[in-house]
Amino acid sequence: MDPPSYIGKRVRVSRILPGGRSLIFAFDHGVEHGPSEIPEPRRDPRRIIEEVVEAGVDAVMTTPGVARLTWDIWAGRTAMIIKVTGKTSLRPGGDQLLQSPIGSVHEAAAMAADGVAATVYWGSPSEDLMLERWTRIRLEAESLGMPALQLAYPRGPTIRDRYAVEIVEYGARAAMETGADLIKTYYTGSMETFRRVVEAAQGVPVLMSGGARTSAPQEFLWKVYEVIQAGGKGVVVGRNVFQATNLNDMVEAIKLIVHKGVTPEKAAEVLH
Repeated sequence: MDPPSYIGKRVRVSRILPGGRSLIFAFDHGVEHGPSEIPEPRRDPRRIIEEVVEAGVDAVMTTPGVARLTWDIWAGRTAMIIKVTGKTSLRPGGDQLLQSPIGSVHEAAAMAADGVAATVYWGSPSEDLMLERWTRIRLEAESLGMPALQLAYPRGPTIRDRYAVEIVEYGARAAMETGADLIKTYYTGSMETFRRVVEAAQGVPVLMSGGARTSAPQEFLWKVYEVIQAGGKGVVVGRNVFQATNLNDMVEAIKLIVHKGVTPEKAAEVLH
């Protein structure tokens, strides 16, 4: 008989990845980049969370403070992942490759979250400290039946190109071997190279990091399509949604690719 924690994790993963794939809306940019990163009409957390929940995202990944401010909006309507590590861009340059605790697994569980997320900068001088924190987070989440999403980001002084396939697949493999239930990582530029990243994860669901807003929405849709065709399970996206001219249309277009497998050209037909 499966232990209760295993059952709890499977139930929560099914909420985050309905049908095995997911469009997760990321909203931790106020900590990471400051409020200027967010269009002024959408800086109010309640407004943007209401917009994306209404648009039909599968899950939201955000900070403890935003989750607290908006619980009555997302509760019972979409899955919630609380990010329990973070940093600001105000830090001195030498400390930019370290994420600090900003929440806890216990706090996330108390708010009825479906999962927790934490970043590991693979190759960072602070890799050891982040791994120690990640392991503690993962084990506590495991005991409570919660999945742990690792933001597996290779960054460090010896890494010349963080998007190179051999670097990204190394990060995905390291995330799998350190117990990640879900992996968020960089897009490597093509379907063929991202397939190597998916293979490196050995069955752990891999989701693409949305990154900076692309010059045209169709460009981002092509990335999503290639990720899905390569075996990826979806995307964790922030700026390409909350900076979009029409948020609802962009969410719908991404969902068509993630859940229906339609082509970018077909998905772009819903954009106005």
